[in-house]
Amino acid sequence: MGTKDENTPSGQRPPPGQRVLPLSAKGRRPQYFADPATDKLLSMVVTLMGELSVTRDRLDTVEELLQREGVLARDTVDAFLPDGEVARRREHRRAEFTARVLRVLEAELDELQAGELARGIDDLDR
Repeated sequence: MGTKDENTPSGQRPPPGQRVLPLSAKGRRPQYFADPATDKLLSMVVTLMGELSVTRDRLDTVEELLQREGVLARDTVDAFLPDGEVARRREHRRAEFTARVLRVLEAELDELQAGELARGIDDLDR
């Protein structure tokens, strides 16, 4: 195995000749619309589209495999009622998902708060 590389998702160096994109983008986000809020909304919608597409594909795969093996009919999934542990696990997953979707807005809020703090410190120096 190669040595660890902190900048790659797996922490491993890529095979020779392959490039790995960094975990986070550097620099400012491109702006496509006159209103930056519209760009943020677009980013959130695209993030949701990707998440939903992957989830639907995986769910379809699981349901198809279960039906092929005679383990579970597709309509059994619709009738399922989660117990406490399943409900707690789902709530945790929803919270993480919501945080990922709203990350763009939270980053802007952090920037605004940092700017207000800096202005407040400047005011104290006067």
